[in-house]
Amino acid sequence: MKLKKQHGNLMNIKTLSFCLFGVIFFSQCIVAQPSKVSFPDGSRYKLAFHDEFNGNRLDLDKWMYRTDSKHWSTQLPENVSLSDGFLYLNVKKQKSLDKEYTGAGIISKKLYRYGYYESRLKIPPGEGWHTSFWLMGYDGKGTGASATALELDIFENDSKSKFGYHDNVHRWKGKHEDQGKWVVTPDLSADFHTLGCEYSATEVKYYFDGKLVRTTDLSKMPHSDLNIWLTTIATFIGDTKAVDETKLPSAAIFDYVRYYTPIE
Repeated sequence: MKLKKQHGNLMNIKTLSFCLFGVIFFSQCIVAQPSKVSFPDGSRYKLAFHDEFNGNRLDLDKWMYRTDSKHWSTQLPENVSLSDGFLYLNVKKQKSLDKEYTGAGIISKKLYRYGYYESRLKIPPGEGWHTSFWLMGYDGKGTGASATALELDIFENDSKSKFGYHDNVHRWKGKHEDQGKWVVTPDLSADFHTLGCEYSATEVKYYFDGKLVRTTDLSKMPHSDLNIWLTTIATFIGDTKAVDETKLPSAAIFDYVRYYTPIE
């Protein structure tokens, strides 16, 4: 739950916590939205984009809707809502086009590259939903790779497996390559958890609740500007056999999303 708002800044628990111009500590504490962050290796960043989802409707100056029809669901703008300082990507048993379910997603209008990305989220409780926080150039239609050199999957969960998720790196320019890792977690549908990604020209580091869970070499990978995606769709991914309709309607819930650009 949101614990406190002060002058529009979110205060919450179990965030990857940065304070006092980027003195880093990983702990369960209450912190304000930081304007700057830093890491032990000397990397320093400043806040360049964020949405705390404190309004009563999506900020369309910042976001586009995901509106494709893929796997088992069609993604609808009307399934995106804001309430009590949270973004809800609502999932439903609802026929749309040739699909029996509807999901939702949003895509940042601006593109970004190197820096630190973070979001705090909770997945839907029932099986059948693929919830993601990821970075990829948007082709204007769907999830095709024509507009991106690579894809950084900070968090991909198939709700059949609520005690873990995949992070990944996809190379799309030239020969396709992917490098995924499974991360074991507490129940991702029971509480919010914080996902982070530090992206540079040479490597990407992925974080879960403040803990570094993976570092991947990107020195030989192509690079491009990337949109921020927050999405949930119905799918067979993860060897999912069916959507658990007894848990519908439901939602993937996002507390905030933030992007920090490098300080030169």
